[in-house]
Amino acid sequence: MGESGKLVAELPRLWFGAPVAIGWDGAQWIEAAHAQARGIVFLTPHLGCFEITAQGYAQRFGAARGPITVLYRPARKAWLRALVDGARARPGLATAPTTLSGVKQMLKALKKGEAVGLLPDQVPPLGLGVWAPFFGRDAYTMTLSARLAQQSGAQVLLAWGERRGWGRGYVIHVRPLGTALAADPAAAAAQVNAAMQALV
Repeated sequence: MGESGKLVAELPRLWFGAPVAIGWDGAQWIEAAHAQARGIVFLTPHLGCFEITAQGYAQRFGAARGPITVLYRPARKAWLRALVDGARARPGLATAPTTLSGVKQMLKALKKGEAVGLLPDQVPPLGLGVWAPFFGRDAYTMTLSARLAQQSGAQVLLAWGERRGWGRGYVIHVRPLGTALAADPAAAAAQVNAAMQALV
């Protein structure tokens, strides 16, 4: 609850303020994927400051490597949707809605060698997920992240944002998934959940 409160408190600064100080741990994995001209699928759990990961990539790599396209669920209320969409519209950062057109947008970006980001611990719409283990229980898990990587040949990287104390900015940590995703959707979802569980 405390970490959620910190996220809510920092959002106005992140959305509407000037860029914040960001350090990197593992940026070499991003540079290695770029050197191979591969797209990147960033998997970021709802852990720490997940809002900073896409902003950090956009700041550091967006101008040279194209924007990062981030999957998001549009707000239901029109006034809030306009506010959030405007706040996230930054150089080097594109957004894709959780619709078929948004998925096509992400796949197109990956095939151009660009990066996409999504939060794989979100519950997918009914019929678009599988049951996979997560902390010892079966959780309804999206298969989109694995499908994007498999259809595009993209590199899968794990990324999470850590807050530094006393307003000193953030550190973005990046790690490779470490294993090839299985062709079977349920097995691939279990791999993704295991990676998210390890980060938590």
